[in-house]
Amino acid sequence: MKKIGVLFGMENTFPGALVERINARNLDGIRAEFVEIGAIRLDQPPVWSVIVDRISHDIPFYRAFLKHAVLCGTTVINNPFWWSADDKFFNYSLAAKLDVAAPATVILPHKVHPPGTTDRSMRNLQYPLDWDSVFDYIGFPAFLKPVNGGGWRDVYHIHSREEFFAAYDQSRDLCMMLQKAVHFSDYFRCYVVGQEKVRIMHYDPRRPHHERYILNPPATDQKLLQRVEQDALTLCRALGYDLNTVEFAVENGVPYAIDFMNPAPDADLHSVGRENFDWIVEAVADLAIHKAQTAKPRVPDFHWSAYLGAAAKKPAAKSAAKRSAAPRKSPAKKSAKTAKPSPDSVSTISAIE
Repeated sequence: MKKIGVLFGMENTFPGALVERINARNLDGIRAEFVEIGAIRLDQPPVWSVIVDRISHDIPFYRAFLKHAVLCGTTVINNPFWWSADDKFFNYSLAAKLDVAAPATVILPHKVHPPGTTDRSMRNLQYPLDWDSVFDYIGFPAFLKPVNGGGWRDVYHIHSREEFFAAYDQSRDLCMMLQKAVHFSDYFRCYVVGQEKVRIMHYDPRRPHHERYILNPPATDQKLLQRVEQDALTLCRALGYDLNTVEFAVENGVPYAIDFMNPAPDADLHSVGRENFDWIVEAVADLAIHKAQTAKPRVPDFHWSAYLGAAAKKPAAKSAAKRSAAPRKSPAKKSAKTAKPSPDSVSTISAIE
């Protein structure tokens, strides 16, 4: 019997629905259940062939357990080794290398020295920082936010130097990024499952959380949707995430990748809506079952690259046509088929989390 375990925290609707959906198929030799663990012993491998991880980013004990599980041959969705190493600034840097448009972004030194460090620990740090060059590159409005995300915690929408320094002074010892705001006319949040399936959802981050998914969206240019889908696949295949959400803010016809480090994305029925919920439950059930059915005994390869899944990584998706990265300081030229948004339809947003 191959077991599929679901590891979760406070969420209520998705974990149970996923277990029920898998078990309802009555597949020979496959059963899903909630993970239950206590103290983890070195000499006892986990009983699950596949674990769907929804919570280890908040619980170090779970993250350590999942790394042990991978070493023992369990497939974890998503890979805990890569997830532990990832951060949002690397994401944007990777997007630029992959020819996926991303807003101008800088990473900043800690406002307050991290615990256990002093001025002497920072002797390689430029002082004073050239703030003029930073502001010239990013411009205003902009967003100041943590490099490791955090669900909108410690995120500041700023419009001037004065607002920036007031916000930066409150950032404590967090490592922060400053990012150019995107004046968007359309915004999409995309589920990407198994580095193959994409569900593009119209989304409005200006609304209250439970109203952000647009249930009856307006007609959208198909070429724009194709580019959004292709860019979402390109990013997830390069990162190696089997479950992720990728968000795009569209300015002058260019979809800017805004947020794509969401390996435990929102899948709550009450926020995403019934149609999106049914889609993500079905897609993750398919993925987990496929992983369990195709799992092979792990060949011992005790190198970090093996834990990251380097040997199994899929090639990055190819763009439909070669394109240059969008300009960082001036809007991209409008497509001949893309209507210019009216001033009252445009809002300002940047990466959430």
